[in-house]
Amino acid sequence: MSVIVIGSVALDDIETPFGKVEKIVGGAAPFACLAASYFYDKVKLVAIIGANFPKQEIDVWQHHHINTEGLQIDETRQSFYWSGKYHIDMNSRDTLETGLNVLEDFDPIIPASYQDCEFLLLANLAPTTQQTAIKRLHKRPKLIVMDTMNFWMDIALDDLLETIRMVDVLTINDAEARQLSGEYSLVKAAKKILNMGPKYLIIKKGEHGALLFGDDLIFSAPALPLADVFDPTGAGDTFAGGFIGYLAKVGTVNFTNMKNAVIYGSALASFCVEKFGTEKLKNLTEEEIAARVQQFVSLSKFEII
Repeated sequence: MSVIVIGSVALDDIETPFGKVEKIVGGAAPFACLAASYFYDKVKLVAIIGANFPKQEIDVWQHHHINTEGLQIDETRQSFYWSGKYHIDMNSRDTLETGLNVLEDFDPIIPASYQDCEFLLLANLAPTTQQTAIKRLHKRPKLIVMDTMNFWMDIALDDLLETIRMVDVLTINDAEARQLSGEYSLVKAAKKILNMGPKYLIIKKGEHGALLFGDDLIFSAPALPLADVFDPTGAGDTFAGGFIGYLAKVGTVNFTNMKNAVIYGSALASFCVEKFGTEKLKNLTEEEIAARVQQFVSLSKFEII
């Protein structure tokens, strides 16, 4: 049994009000894989990089027991590149430059050793690429989690809707939920989106937490107030990795375990934003994670007298 993460790997230039970094590891897959690896030791990566990607970063993943057999390396082209600048509120950003490079025609090859997949995370990619990945697995996983964004709603809505019908859990942010559903109310939006096919929906609200919908139930997870937020890039991918990693650890998929998974995913995401890129995710301890989870529990634990 394994967790497969399929997504992008990038080298990013990022500027926030608290600093600027160049050619730092980004893309959805590294964040998600590292987060999942803290809960489960059979995380397998499917992605592509170019000739300029630093080998020492692959060594970090392997140190976390992340299987990189599915990592394609194109020595003739450069890695996917993104450059962005965050505003003072850290919720909005400007994309300055994007270079698809090796990601432009990425074909997700699933190695034979990956066919034991029971938990599949489709990080943000073209919906047709996500579909291809699902179809290349010989057996349907126990759980398929999918992330997407407004870009695909704008240019590939039909393909996106077809992919959504194939998955169990969809994760999107509040603006994307409103765009996809045409509803302002997130409760109404969730009802419409669940009718599109997934059994569960997670709506991420950034510094305001997350909502989980499914089984005719709603769970609201808080966000942890942090003194220092250096870089929100990858927080959503970290959340998704922690979420699916926790579910793989417990093995049983139900609403109660999903509520816990949302908290664990949120805890990992709260670490992610405290440094640039994946730096904070490289050397966490079990004790740090457990303490952070308890902070989340304390935020919303109360008694009515």
